[in-house]
Amino acid sequence: MQHYKTLLEALEGLKKEGYTEDFNLKESCIVCHGKNLQLFHDDFEIDNTFRFDNDTDPADQSIVYAISSEKYQVKGILINSYGIYSDDTTDEMVEKLK
Repeated sequence: MQHYKTLLEALEGLKKEGYTEDFNLKESCIVCHGKNLQLFHDDFEIDNTFRFDNDTDPADQSIVYAISSEKYQVKGILINSYGIYSDDTTDEMVEKLK
């Protein structure tokens, strides 16, 4: 398993591995604007996660998800804050992202 020291290093490494799309988290799905797709919890797999902690700035605490969808033949990255900055999601999405 690959380990990255910084968020930027993770994004660059994952892009080299083919995770080229940018996903955004919505309440009940993830959205890929580049391909005009909505992926619901059973449409994708989380291939890997990377957590980054910055003790000096809570706003810099994030998790990077490497996501693929065989159904839509797409791979990309979702970046989500955690803690007090996390997004609201449905129970299905929370379970998928755990």
